[in-house]
This record gives sequence, structure tokens and C-alpha cells, in this order.
Amino acid sequence: MDRLDAMSLFVATVEAGSLSAAARRAGVPLPTISRKLSELEKHLGTRLLNRSTRRLTLTDPGQSYLIACRRILDEVSEAERSAAGEYLNPTGELAITAPVVFGRLHVLPIITGFLAVYPQVDVRLTLSDRITQLAEEHIDLAVRISELPDSAMVAIRVGSIRRIVCASPAYLALHGTPEKPSELAGHNCVTFEGLAAPASWTFGTGKTEIVVPVRSRLQVNTAEAALDAAIAGLGLTRVLSYQADTAVRAGALRVVLEPFEPPPWPVSLVHAGQGRLPVKLRAFLDFAAPRLKERLARSL
Repeated sequence: MDRLDAMSLFVATVEAGSLSAAARRAGVPLPTISRKLSELEKHLGTRLLNRSTRRLTLTDPGQSYLIACRRILDEVSEAERSAAGEYLNPTGELAITAPVVFGRLHVLPIITGFLAVYPQVDVRLTLSDRITQLAEEHIDLAVRISELPDSAMVAIRVGSIRRIVCASPAYLALHGTPEKPSELAGHNCVTFEGLAAPASWTFGTGKTEIVVPVRSRLQVNTAEAALDAAIAGLGLTRVLSYQADTAVRAGALRVVLEPFEPPPWPVSLVHAGQGRLPVKLRAFLDFAAPRLKERLARSL
């Protein structure tokens, strides 16, 4: 029995949540996964997993063994990276995740420049608006737009993003420009469900926080659709500043209610930061951080 292979399959099964999901992720037949886990349990002389038709649960020995497996596999991976020169020269694959629109507009151009400078590094970029788990999903670096919870992760702040309200000049000419949040009651709005509840918008901060009901003529699930509708003159919309930056600079949209905006959200580069950083990650942080800061300083 290949113990490292069995350990990897055990960890993959726990992270996937089922034998079938682990088999799909590992690209091996389901009977193979089941057989190797049974062989591992027989070798250890204890049951690691309680199997049911709906889900898997770890036994107490399985819980302890999972922690040990992850540590051992991490140490093996570290040794391989060191032997391959990953701590001497930037080389290997770098896994990065970022929000969809921000990643396309700001992160992808920086990665393109980075790859031109470091030909021995490959990048796997995942654009997703969900919060990914770096260790579980084998991600080296994440771009986060939010206040970050306390954790063992290392965060490098590169700028901030505003939550803005904007509308087309034609709409404002026809319906007037709101001077304070309470005036939104008399306006048509396009709401983006990924940013806030469609029935109300929040302004200000702390004790001066104001929650204002809005009349949503159109609800959409992407910022691009909200912006397109606002540019077409349907109403006011609320998005993140980088999402509207191009349209505002082109004069297709105007920002309103700026004095009442909530505090901006920080933009950070987040990584695990445990032990010595691979040179490929250190090189990307050194390359990307100042460029992202410059791009964000130029945006709205």
C-alpha cells in the first residue's frame, strides 16, 4: 500500500464530503477510493470514517489522523518544492483567486505583466465572488474586498473600494439629482442583489447610519446588468466604485450622494503566511502590490 497516496485520498475524501465526490475530484473510480480507504483502515487497525448514504463523518481516531495527514502531506509538499528550487528561483504554479469583475479589470492585467517577467512561473487564476478557503482549495493568494476577520492569514492592504450610487445624466436631468438619501423615495432604482438587500440601501456609518427604503424597478444579479440599466436611463443604481469607473470617466454615469457614502472597503492580498514563502509567491507580492495600489489610487 502506498501510504502517502492513501493519506492523500483520505484527506481528499474528507474535504469533498463523500466518496463519489472524492473520486470525481481525484479522477479515479469510486471502487478504488473505497478499497484504498478500507486498506488504510485495516493497516491502522481502526475505523477512520463512518459511512452513510448521505454523508461521511470522522471518528475520533479519524479526526486525529486527518490532522496528522495534513501536516505530513504539507511537509512532503514543502520538501518537494525546496528540492525543485522553488525557494531559490521563481518557478512552478501559482494559484490565485479574485472577485470576478475586479479580477478581470485589475488583477488579470497585472498577472499578464508578471508572466512576461517570470517565464518559469505559471498562474492558475480563479475568478469567483464567493469566499474561497485557501488551504482547502490549494490557493496561494486571494484578493479580498472586505473587512477581514481576525485569523492567522497575512493581509497586505493595497487600497480601498467605495460603494457608490450613480445614474445617467439623462435620468438625472429628467428626474432631478437627489441631494440626500431620503430623497431616494421619489426615484426609480436598479438594485444589485450581490451588494445589498434590494428593498433598502444603507448610508453613513456608526451612529449616523441611515437605512433608506428604495423603489426597485429592476432587480438584477450582476453589477454589469445594473450598470447597463442605469446607463440606459432606467434609474439610480448602487455598485462598487471600480465596477462603474469606466462608465463614470466616460460620462455615461454620474456619482451622487457622495457625502453620505458608507466607509470604503479595504482591498487586500491575503495568503497563509506560514513558514518560508515560496519565491514565486514572494515575487508576485512584490510585483503586484505596488501596481494594484497605483491602479486603485487612480480609480474612483
